[in-house]
Amino acid sequence: MADTAMSGYGTTAGDDPLQTAVWRLRSRACWADAAALLQPVTASAALQRAALLVERCLYTEQGWEEAEDALRTAEALAHSDDERGAAACERGHLAYAATLHGVRDRADEARAALGRAAALIAPGAPRRALLDFRRGLLAENLTRSPQAARAAYRRAHAGATAHSDALLLSFTWRHLAGLALRDGELAEARHGFAESLRIREELGYLVGTAPALASLADTETEPEASRLREEAARLFRLLGGVPTWLSPELAPPAATA
Repeated sequence: MADTAMSGYGTTAGDDPLQTAVWRLRSRACWADAAALLQPVTASAALQRAALLVERCLYTEQGWEEAEDALRTAEALAHSDDERGAAACERGHLAYAATLHGVRDRADEARAALGRAAALIAPGAPRRALLDFRRGLLAENLTRSPQAARAAYRRAHAGATAHSDALLLSFTWRHLAGLALRDGELAEARHGFAESLRIREELGYLVGTAPALASLADTETEPEASRLREEAARLFRLLGGVPTWLSPELAPPAATA
């Protein structure tokens, strides 16, 4: 299962106290609480609020209607090409999440929305790297085109590096590593997963740490692999079974009569 990335705020010292509070809640899987701190009266706040609620859908498979409502508000408040592009990017991501989780097949909507975003967000703009990453997710998980996914992830990685977006880098490292593992490039995969985990731990991105630990475990030998999976399972339980896609791997087996 692929996770997501939303460029973060509040992750460094000296940030706005509101953004710091939003980040702390978001990183602990409290997306609704984080969204409640944001008043959707400006395009920027409405977009950030919508992005939080869309991310909640991907991680929890819940809150679809709230995300749709927040997204419609963000779309209504967006005026510049960059803002409209960002709203389209979130629209595409929500459609992708619904398709991925089997809620409804919205793959065509996802592709169309991300295509609109690509036409509106200028090459080299800060938002472009996130868009490239999400186009990679579609290519990898819906279109089943690993080559196209790798190219998109590499563009996203370069953009995240250029704009010092550490959170997005944690995702591009992770997904490039996943493709490397599928190709049997174990050392490359281990390096990418380790970098992703390092960044997430440094940022305090708790909800993304369990997936990073579980992925790294797939490249390690025993006893390290079991240690990493046990730590991932501990965090998974701590967050109430989030992200849901880790359940088959980390949830304890059901008791039998």
